[in-house]
Amino acid sequence: MPRLLFALSLTLIAGCTTFPELDAAVSADVRSLPFPTIQPLDDLIAQASRLRSAAPATLQARSATLRTRAAALRSAP
Repeated sequence: MPRLLFALSLTLIAGCTTFPELDAAVSADVRSLPFPTIQPLDDLIAQASRLRSAAPATLQARSATLRTRAAALRSAP
């Protein structure tokens, strides 16, 4: 029982601790951004199905463009 109380008290103390390294990792401009909005799952599924039903030629053209951009970035100094 004393071990349980000790572990519980350590957990409570650790929960109240601040971690300045983690706080400093997020810049002030990111901290001031609004929280993302929560969207209904049905809307997200509808968006995904629209992407899936896009013409394969369109997707192939987009992937070719991205591959070209990636190759250019790899060869840049």
